[in-house]
Amino acid sequence: MTAPEGRGIAGQTDTFRILHVSTGNVCRSPITERLTRHALVDRLGDPLQGGLIVESAGTWGHEGAPMEANAEVVLADFGADASGFVGRELLDEHVIRADLVLTATRDHRAQVISMGHSAGLRTFTLKEFTRLVRAIDPATLPDAGDEGVVERARALVRAAAALRGWLLAPTAEADEVYDPYGAPITFFRSIGDEINQALEPVVTALTGVSTPR
Repeated sequence: MTAPEGRGIAGQTDTFRILHVSTGNVCRSPITERLTRHALVDRLGDPLQGGLIVESAGTWGHEGAPMEANAEVVLADFGADASGFVGRELLDEHVIRADLVLTATRDHRAQVISMGHSAGLRTFTLKEFTRLVRAIDPATLPDAGDEGVVERARALVRAAAALRGWLLAPTAEADEVYDPYGAPITFFRSIGDEINQALEPVVTALTGVSTPR
């Protein structure tokens, strides 16, 4: 079985949509969404020109809510843009259109997969996907300069899905990003650091461009 081809917007094939999922869509997934966008801008200048679209939603999302103030502080620490964020409840259409779903926890992953839409082969926890990506030889992926970032990203998801049963987490907790909701800023910052560290190899693998020095 192979992972489904990328969907993109309204069935277009020239885009690759990344969906970050947590519970309320006011802490973890907004941080992950905006840090991903920030990292893509560092590498690509304008990720939309490469066809990459980054969004987020929550399994119990606070529809229309702003992100938590401490989450905004964390993003500011990294120089990432927190402006204009609006919380969303996870809907079928979000999963259907996503080419890659990255969740904060295993429970979120299970909830996304339970929605159907052949989501299982393109849904991972963030830390699970990081672990799988680290095991993939970049030389086996399409060159982003020759074939485009979208084709490279799709190949990366297929390769990660193929590895999942062979490269297990050392512990169940290793794939979790814990919820900082209601916690002090120090805990938010530690979660921000975890997310940023997990994203670095993912964005590098997606784009074929290393972290700018």
